[in-house]
Amino acid sequence: MAETSIEWTDATWNPVAGCSIMSAGCTNCYAMRMAARLDAMGMEKYRDLTRKTGGRAKWTGELYLDEAALGVPANWKRPRNVFVNSMSDLFHPDVPANFIRRVWDTMSATPWHTYQILTKRPDRMAEIVGGTGFDVLPNVWLGASVEDSRVLHRLDDLRQVPAAVRFVSFEPLIGSVAGGRLDGIQWAIVGGESGPNARYMDPAWIDEIFDMCGDADAAFFFKQWGGKNKKAAGRSYRGRTWDEMPSASA
Repeated sequence: MAETSIEWTDATWNPVAGCSIMSAGCTNCYAMRMAARLDAMGMEKYRDLTRKTGGRAKWTGELYLDEAALGVPANWKRPRNVFVNSMSDLFHPDVPANFIRRVWDTMSATPWHTYQILTKRPDRMAEIVGGTGFDVLPNVWLGASVEDSRVLHRLDDLRQVPAAVRFVSFEPLIGSVAGGRLDGIQWAIVGGESGPNARYMDPAWIDEIFDMCGDADAAFFFKQWGGKNKKAAGRSYRGRTWDEMPSASA
């Protein structure tokens, strides 16, 4: 595990490393850049997970299943919100269901932590978590990333996932999601893209999500405006900071 500056969590835990590009939200993924740096530093876990293409690091599609990481959460005694697989996607098609089950067993055995799992593949999440042997754990929140209207179907897939808390990360928000709805989803995170190639986020797109949250009684968390200098752009929306957190529904 590692402490993190991600505003909506306390720490990251990566039993899987590596991924593959899924949709437009992946184009400037920070995890690809980070994996390339960690590989250059000689970290075996990140070897050959990226390659340079057009001067940028891109996922190769290779994954690393970190057996040793499965025992780490039990050693962290102070309760934390833990973002699971910030450097991958637990529901990537090449992560075996039996390995996901072992991650589940770890989370079940450490109920003092709250685990937050995001995927761009909520259809597979629904299929696996809805299967035999996967209990609805009160300390596990399950979410999907949605960057624009082209992937709004992920919200419907997410609603099929049995979970104490369902949430959606609209980050990087690169287009309108006005056609979406948040019924059955307890929390929405909104953020603009950051980094040297950050794409524009229209304030009207945020307004759409803010109104959706009001309609669905979902918590609203505004993470950042983003841009090339995200610290300068700040986190204020409608004159204040929004750090709302969800309540469990199960």
